[in-house]
Amino acid sequence: MDIPDPTYRQLKAKAARRGCSVKELILRGVQAELSDEERGRPRGKVALPLIKSKRPGWLRLSNKAIHEILLP
Repeated sequence: MDIPDPTYRQLKAKAARRGCSVKELILRGVQAELSDEERGRPRGKVALPLIKSKRPGWLRLSNKAIHEILLP
């Protein structure tokens, strides 16, 4: 596998932050990708808007409202 140097440096830094090796981080990514396929996880476009608004283009949300939307 040929990983460009800038990408490898980012990968190595992320692995260090997580306390694992580059190999482990790559394997986790591969396993996650394969498990997504097994689950039949749909990939593609997301329907917008994600949060409906009575005034399109304008939505004022408090932290509490965002929390309620994300974690009902």
